[in-house]
Amino acid sequence: MEVREAGLGDLSGIVGLHSRARVAYYGAGGLPVDEILTPELAREQREGWAAAITSARKQVRCAIVDGTLAGVLAMGPPHSSGLDPRTTAQLYQIHVDPELWGRGVGSALHALFVRHLQDEEMVRGVLEVWERNTRARAFYGRHGWRPDGTSRPGPARAPYLGMHLTRP
Repeated sequence: MEVREAGLGDLSGIVGLHSRARVAYYGAGGLPVDEILTPELAREQREGWAAAITSARKQVRCAIVDGTLAGVLAMGPPHSSGLDPRTTAQLYQIHVDPELWGRGVGSALHALFVRHLQDEEMVRGVLEVWERNTRARAFYGRHGWRPDGTSRPGPARAPYLGMHLTRP
């Protein structure tokens, strides 16, 4: 597996991978595909990923397996103004192609986030995960993340839950 910085040439692949992952985890949580994949959402995803890739403050990394995009990581300063960006980073997204789940791609991308915390001497990571995404919640739990008591509304009346990781 190779992990490298994402570029705008990766945009279509990232959006496609993100869409496949969304169908898998939101579908498992009970959302119909027509609510997961909409033209409006596709446009928002493309714009959001392009902005993240070109941002001076955010980092996007691609995991490549056998020459194919297998996963993507996005991280940067926390969204919450109540968190100090000098001590806290946010893991915005990790997505892995569902056909490659369980093969270590997500763990490799997660390790990059932890390395970012260490390299920048930050003490805390934060993220949000959809309550019904039990696979992701278990993944983050195995990697030391704990609920932080925060939440915000999410689809299908299931909130996004905040989690935090304290760097050892």
